[in-house]
Amino acid sequence: MTATTRRTASRDAAHHGGRTGRRNVRPRTVILTGVGWLVALLFLLPYLQMLLTALKPEKELTKSPGAYLPSHWQWSNFVDVFKAQPIWTNMQVSLMVAGAATLVTLVCALPAAYYTARNRFAGRNAFLLLVLVTQMFAPTALVIGIYREMVALNLTDTLLALILVNAAFNLPFCVWILHGYFSSIPKELEEAAFLDGAGRVKALTRVTLPISMPGVVTALVYTFISAWNEFIVALTVTSSNNRKPLTVVIPSFVTQYQEHWQYLFAASLIAIVPVVILFIFIERYLIGGLTAGSVK
Repeated sequence: MTATTRRTASRDAAHHGGRTGRRNVRPRTVILTGVGWLVALLFLLPYLQMLLTALKPEKELTKSPGAYLPSHWQWSNFVDVFKAQPIWTNMQVSLMVAGAATLVTLVCALPAAYYTARNRFAGRNAFLLLVLVTQMFAPTALVIGIYREMVALNLTDTLLALILVNAAFNLPFCVWILHGYFSSIPKELEEAAFLDGAGRVKALTRVTLPISMPGVVTALVYTFISAWNEFIVALTVTSSNNRKPLTVVIPSFVTQYQEHWQYLFAASLIAIVPVVILFIFIERYLIGGLTAGSVK
């Protein structure tokens, strides 16, 4: 009797376990997972094409450009590209310009966004509207005026010109997103710090900024990527090869007199690496920062 009871209990447990296992894998979950992988693949396909082109020999690109896979995997292209152009120097220029522009933007945007979020003054809404309207102006439409201004300031062919221009173009977005994020943080938290003897600056640095770190990281990433990818102003303002960012040097591999497509795509992939590394480190802050400041 005992053995029969155990067998029955075992069959019931197996039956319920199998049914529970089937419940965990729902068709909707499978469909959403498949769609997610499909979307990810669609986004990765251009980069895969860039990698395959970067690994092709130069003769194969000219004689059989329609071949998808390389007949010979030319991994040395990623080494030879540094010999064809001083892209390491240009990458350092891009890093310095993007890093300095990001620092200047955050130093200016943080106090401006904090003040507009915590104080109501005459013209506050007009100021915020003006900040939003400035996002409508593209660098391409203003490039002539920017160049004339840099000539007047004697800043042509300098890194300072690139830093100032990139900081100016990214400042409105950072002020806007940080304003929304600071507005979502309750004032009572700072008032509690005031009761403990903290001043305005100490309450900002010890209470508000740690809470608003996702918003700050979002502004940081946006500014860095925008400055890293900027092309038209850098092409207009700089003329020396050792002062050009990487984005300006990459198209020089394919000109009227030479066509080195393998180097162009290899340099393009190398230019992606710093941004990917940055995103890996701050991804957990970025998702929260993109959404938290939009709801009060």
